[in-house]
Amino acid sequence: MKYNRNDYPEELLRQLYHSLLRPRMIEEKMLILLRQGKLAKWFSGIGQEAIAAGVANALDKEDFILPMHRNLGVFTSREIPLHRLFSQFMGKPGGFTRSRDRSFHFGTKEHHIIGMISHLGAQMGVADGVALADLLKKNKKVTAVFTGDGGTSEGDFHEAINVAAVWDLPVIFVIENNGYGLSTPSLEQFRCKQFIDKATGYGIEAVQVDGNNILEVYSAVSKIRNSIREKSRPFLLECLTFRMRGHEEASGTKYVPGELIEKWAKKDPVANYEKYLLREGVVQKAECTKAKEGIRREIEHHLEITFSEPEAAPDIALELGDMYAAPAPLISASSETGTEKRFIDAITDGMRQAMKRHGNLIIMGQDIAEYGGVFKATQGFVEEFGKERVRNTPICESAILGMGLGLSVNGYKSIIEMQFADFISCGFNQVVNNLAKTHYRWGQYADTVIRMPTGAGVGAGPFHSQSTEAWFFHVPGLKIVYPSSPHDAKGLLCAAIEDQNPVLYYEHKALYRSITGNVPDDYFTIEIGKAALLSEGSDLTIVTYGMGVHWAVNALQQLAGLSADLIDLRSLLPWDKETVLESVRRTGKLIVLHEDTLTGGIGAEITACVTTECFQYLDAPVIRCGALDTPVPMSPALEKQFLPEERFIRQLEKLWKY
Repeated sequence: MKYNRNDYPEELLRQLYHSLLRPRMIEEKMLILLRQGKLAKWFSGIGQEAIAAGVANALDKEDFILPMHRNLGVFTSREIPLHRLFSQFMGKPGGFTRSRDRSFHFGTKEHHIIGMISHLGAQMGVADGVALADLLKKNKKVTAVFTGDGGTSEGDFHEAINVAAVWDLPVIFVIENNGYGLSTPSLEQFRCKQFIDKATGYGIEAVQVDGNNILEVYSAVSKIRNSIREKSRPFLLECLTFRMRGHEEASGTKYVPGELIEKWAKKDPVANYEKYLLREGVVQKAECTKAKEGIRREIEHHLEITFSEPEAAPDIALELGDMYAAPAPLISASSETGTEKRFIDAITDGMRQAMKRHGNLIIMGQDIAEYGGVFKATQGFVEEFGKERVRNTPICESAILGMGLGLSVNGYKSIIEMQFADFISCGFNQVVNNLAKTHYRWGQYADTVIRMPTGAGVGAGPFHSQSTEAWFFHVPGLKIVYPSSPHDAKGLLCAAIEDQNPVLYYEHKALYRSITGNVPDDYFTIEIGKAALLSEGSDLTIVTYGMGVHWAVNALQQLAGLSADLIDLRSLLPWDKETVLESVRRTGKLIVLHEDTLTGGIGAEITACVTTECFQYLDAPVIRCGALDTPVPMSPALEKQFLPEERFIRQLEKLWKY
């Protein structure tokens, strides 16, 4: 292996040696602990240390890095106390996730590291968001994000690089090309000869290095970093390397030809660099021995701290309390009198005032800039707030949703518009695994609002009319709101923007221009999780939300003499159990109405809860009313049959007379 010193001072060469040695020796110790049953699982980076160490040392400490399983050298180079790492590896409370997640699945803003989740590729969109925040701050920072060669087959890889290219984001996409995705060799994963060839298609620059040569990695990253600081843009860095052990220890390496392992063993990054330093007289044998002994003592000392730490103590209150960041204080309007507004105008008004209130608020989505969005909710925003803050995106739901988390980590709020709620399926992983779980896992809030134009009744067919709220109702860590009036549309949107948790904001397309109402002119918020009692009665309770509210009002007008509590949930997650239960205890009857299909809808949870909590108060079976269990048809006649509006009137009357 050939090393080019590049006139680097001896102090730096020694520093790089220690940065290689520490993760190698820690890994060797972890493998012993694994065999002893003191560690549950281990993903080895032996043979690949030069990449993590080279990248981490070439970047500033304030530059964010998004590493993966085999990048222990990133964490050790950022000087994280080893006992905290060991506690994380062993599931002790002293780690970064309070025993809730494994190995490198954590982040630490103090050390500017954002760890991975198990779903490969998901971290790359997050890196774009971090980098966008740095670009907007004009602070000349660089973000580095790692992926393996296998992860480049994921759609997230394409989306993230494409967005970074279009927006000139300061990101280094580091590809560790080690020849295998678990046991699948490169020839069965892709047909390109080398990954730097892919960069041409995205219109970005690329560099290929020997990933086992720490000086080559360090030099390449240093040059890229300096170039990005001069002119912001993304780079692709391909690091050729090899994984000397299994994907994780249980998988072994029997699928790898023996001669391949022998070939790469000769290119060991630690042994070769040590030989080079000895040959050049930068270090002496005694110095190497002393360094290893010092690291060994450091490892043992910090292991003692971890071993002496108690195991995690189950605490339900703590577990539930850490699901969400603390709610924002409510903001009251100076006067409830305001202006008559359409539903869509109330949404626009809330966003415009929020943009003025929060200089760090970014709006992203397809066609939302000059075009104003397909429903014109952001019309005029570019002229008022500029293209830096009102950003047209490529068609890349997953990358943009991931960017919401990255922006939040780096100090920004975001509103992300799904052109239609149906399209969020393309970014499902980012919502349910990244945005929803991050606060619970390592205390980082995900301060983003996802606008979801939803609902049927407009003849838009199966892919533009779905009710998707039940998809996310089951996911802890998310909040879901669904207004039915212009007043609540503004108040709940402002509340969602103030909230530091990920909020899915559903807005029914058929309500945009069909209803009006008085909306306070001031910026104000409505408590998320608090239902509205729209009418009071003694015969029965109606629980609904969104378009269902208007169907229920119409039904009550048709059934003269029926006296009912009409509850608009407004918030679906969390939902206002106490208001519902209190009402049912008084009326003794309940019907739950939603536009969503009946099976597995939110009504199932509400009726189950009421049956459990209020069984002794019930005078009739609890009724659910929802749409047919089919996709949403396009034909007006079929769509009318699909929707539950007419069935609801019949079921309501039947319950009343029960």
